[in-house]
Amino acid sequence: MATNQILSPPRQLSEYEALMAAAPSVLEALPGAVYLCDAEGYLTRYNLEAETLWGRKPALDRQERFCGSHKLYLVDGTPLALEDCPMAEAVETGKGTRNGEVVIERPDGTKITALVNVRALRGPDGEVQGAINCIQDISERKALEEELVRKNRDLEDFFDNGAVGLHIVSGDGTILRANRAELDLLGYSADEYIGRSITDFHADAPVIDDILHRLSRGDQLDRHPARLRAKDGSIREVLITSNSRIEDGEFVNTRCFTIDVTDWRKAEQAQRESDERLAATHEAAPVGIAEVDEQGCYIRVNDALCSILGRTRDEVLSSSLVEITHPEDRARESQQYQSQVRGEIDSYASEKRAIRGDGSIIHLEVSSSSVRDAQGHFRFGVRIMQDVTERKRMQEELRANERRLSDLLQALPAAIYTTDAEGRITFYNQAAADLAGRTPELGVDEWCVTWKLYRPDGTPLPHEECPMAVALREERAVRGEEAIAERPDGSRTPFIPYPTPLRDADGRLIGAVNMLVDISDRKAAETRQKVLIDELNHRVKNTLATVQSLARQTSRHARDLHGFGETFEARLLALARAHDLLTARNWTSAPLEKLLDDIVAPYSGDRGRLRMNGPHVELDPRTALSMTMVLSELATNAAKYGALSGPDGVLSVDWDLSGDADGALELKWSECGGPSVRAPDRQGFGTRLIERCIRRDLGGRLDLRFAESGVECRIEVPLGVLAEDA
Repeated sequence: MATNQILSPPRQLSEYEALMAAAPSVLEALPGAVYLCDAEGYLTRYNLEAETLWGRKPALDRQERFCGSHKLYLVDGTPLALEDCPMAEAVETGKGTRNGEVVIERPDGTKITALVNVRALRGPDGEVQGAINCIQDISERKALEEELVRKNRDLEDFFDNGAVGLHIVSGDGTILRANRAELDLLGYSADEYIGRSITDFHADAPVIDDILHRLSRGDQLDRHPARLRAKDGSIREVLITSNSRIEDGEFVNTRCFTIDVTDWRKAEQAQRESDERLAATHEAAPVGIAEVDEQGCYIRVNDALCSILGRTRDEVLSSSLVEITHPEDRARESQQYQSQVRGEIDSYASEKRAIRGDGSIIHLEVSSSSVRDAQGHFRFGVRIMQDVTERKRMQEELRANERRLSDLLQALPAAIYTTDAEGRITFYNQAAADLAGRTPELGVDEWCVTWKLYRPDGTPLPHEECPMAVALREERAVRGEEAIAERPDGSRTPFIPYPTPLRDADGRLIGAVNMLVDISDRKAAETRQKVLIDELNHRVKNTLATVQSLARQTSRHARDLHGFGETFEARLLALARAHDLLTARNWTSAPLEKLLDDIVAPYSGDRGRLRMNGPHVELDPRTALSMTMVLSELATNAAKYGALSGPDGVLSVDWDLSGDADGALELKWSECGGPSVRAPDRQGFGTRLIERCIRRDLGGRLDLRFAESGVECRIEVPLGVLAEDA
């Protein structure tokens, strides 16, 4: 070996390696819970304080990652997955955490708030080899912080919402702060009061100057009288209790409690009033006041009582409480008053009827109490009487209104019933009993008056799950539901319930009212609508077949495409006009005269060239469609070749109904004044269309003549066809 061989210095351990190589006592010596994770986040070491803090002993054989906690939460209570905790972030990104706060839940369910400080541990090449986390239990500190916040909040609440006025004034007399009671006392807003000098609100300048001077010396004020000027100009008498805050010998501010004694002063003034003032107050009382001796005779009364009784003062004083009482109430009144005189009762309150001076009867509410001497002997009774005749009348009227309401609910055609808060039936009207097909039992039947209930799909609906039960259970109105009631006789009625909770004046649930609307007619209408739709589909198919036939026959007899288009369009328009007319009348019928006016009149131009005469006739849909095609063909021919093709031609349409049971509609079409007419060499599609509509479709008779003077057409359609539902 060479004597100058250079020895390589040993490689310096990284922080992570040093911590892993250190004795366990190193981690135990650290103040606080400490644990290590490797680069993959697996726990590699932890000290006893960490184990105690976690409440468990995690495994170190690459079984647990990131943290040994049983569960983790954010401070706001949101669960925090271990793979999202600060340690996971440190080993994955190398980013540490300073003074982070988490909540740790132990296996026994207890929770602590912990302060975590995580630092990534890197090797010589800068790669993260692991991370160390120091955990500190700050539960007590958090509790203290929360307690401090609560106390500050309570203190602020005490200041702002205290029942006594409170304000803080700086050394120069500026108002720094005032609570709600202080502002309400004087009627100012915070902006109008705070920031101004306290002297602006004192009615007596010498008083506030003396107060500020004494406080600046450190004196304390206890219930010092003063007068403050309110915003409305009134003067409020107050008592001020205050002390000074002095720091380093300097007067900093004062804390002043302001008690409004304005009303107290008035009460003291009232107490100082003489007996005359007391007597005047007695006389001015709006209720009757009387003093009565042992025998029940009046010894003193006020004007209000005389007015109530409709008697003069002398008349009242010369009578007794029994004498003015209605004869039927005298025995009870005498018995109660004598019991009071004997000391068996101290006082009593009752209602009775009294007789006024004019003989009319009034209702009085009486409060009677005793005045006794020091030995307990009865001196006199004090009776306060108030005329409650109007109140009694209103009570009677209220009861009458309740009866009228009950009668009204009984008279309503809709089924209505009510329940108490537990769902027991308390009222139902006759309509409800009729809908249910049974007589509900008040206080026994629950939720609904019906015998059985079903859902719209026919499945059974238990009463405790019906809309009324839901409304009471969830304390909300239920809308948009349907149900089916089955009566004891087996018949069923579909209905819509409208259960609505009822509440008292304090908002407490006291029951519910339900209205059951019978929708049998609506369901029947829906069924009819479906039938009508099916019928409409049938008619559309028939119409399409007619259009197909028109197109086929028109194309056979058209000389060219242009001629086909004009003829086919005219026939389609005629068919469309008939459909429009029938649609406007819900496909029930169409008046003959309206068909003529819509189809023939446009060809005549001048109304004088079209003469129509006949009674009102309603055509059923099938007859209307066939007659439309016939009239359209005749009108088209008249406009092209007949009476309506020239300026002087006239068209007459006359119709009538035969009177016998087997009669028919008879219609005559006559043209005159037009070009000479001759019969066609061959029968065209228009003629065949007319014959098919009258003879085959309507079972009628047709006589079509091509006279030289003009076309004549006689049509006869049996009345039976007119009445038939197409």
